[in-house]
Amino acid sequence: MPKRILQGIVVSDVQSKTVIVRVDRRVMHPIYKKYVTRSKKYAAHDEENQFHTGDAVSIEESRPISKRKSWVVLGAATGVAPGLARRRARAEAAEAEAEGGAA
Repeated sequence: MPKRILQGIVVSDVQSKTVIVRVDRRVMHPIYKKYVTRSKKYAAHDEENQFHTGDAVSIEESRPISKRKSWVVLGAATGVAPGLARRRARAEAAEAEAEGGAA
């Protein structure tokens, strides 16, 4: 049976070698027929602690690593939250400009 692969956004990176990833899915409401966003949080293994809050990542199902953790981070996801990447790039550019102007 193939392993599931999900894409989401890291919402917590406080723990060592673990990130909490929020995966959103859109479902149609049974009565109102409008799309509603449902989300679920997964604890995923991040061996090198390279992902931080706000990063878009892909996670893959794996053997249980601990009581709550049975997902592994594959790497940075493409196509998830493109606005977030642009916002982060602008913030880094603003910081670099502020440091260059202050020096």
